[in-house]
Amino acid sequence: MHAVKHNATLAALRREARAAADPAKARLLAGFFKTGKGEYGEGDVFLGLMVPVSRRIVARYAGLGLGDVGRLLASKFHEERLIGLLLLVRRFETGDDAEKKRVFDFYLAHAERANNWDLVDLSAHKIVGAWLLGRPASLLATLAKSRNLWRRRIAIVATAACIGAGRFDETFRVADLLMKDGHDLIHKATGWMLREVGKRDKAALVAFLRPRQRRMPRTMLRYAIERFPEAERKRYLEGNA
Repeated sequence: MHAVKHNATLAALRREARAAADPAKARLLAGFFKTGKGEYGEGDVFLGLMVPVSRRIVARYAGLGLGDVGRLLASKFHEERLIGLLLLVRRFETGDDAEKKRVFDFYLAHAERANNWDLVDLSAHKIVGAWLLGRPASLLATLAKSRNLWRRRIAIVATAACIGAGRFDETFRVADLLMKDGHDLIHKATGWMLREVGKRDKAALVAFLRPRQRRMPRTMLRYAIERFPEAERKRYLEGNA
């Protein structure tokens, strides 16, 4: 574990991030995260940092205030937004209830800045999902009905925390709300969470899928049944399970 720097300023963090930048990796990442015109990540700009590098930077700048985190989330650079989100996760995990609530509210206020699938997937369950454990989860329905793609993905990925606690109803409720969603990234995330339910309780997943198998988006269904035996997967894809 790296020690937190005493001179841990936002400017110093940005200098470290720029020093670690790799233009060749940045080009690869820009293609991988679909940054072209009309694609879901249109206009996103990369420095070329791998996630472990970003995590090391987070460990050294964990003391930055929320104002500086907000400035990172406003950055055009994907990795700076990721670092900002990971700083929030760290604050949430180490904070008392008042701090957790502060971070949760801050995260939701800036949710549109978690504007690529990896940014959501590395943060939503660790903040939104973790906060909602043991609390009314009606917020997930609000997020699932949002016009913003990333808020909708936050809604379903946040339920990973519930799944980890052995609770599946939140995932099923959000999945039902997203059944008619038109975006492939939502189909994939919902199928992924349903598959996670199935890892823990296949019977619960089967009970959810059977009445929905004919109307569920194909990608969502394929992801959900990925671990089923081949013959069983085929029956689901034919709508005959």
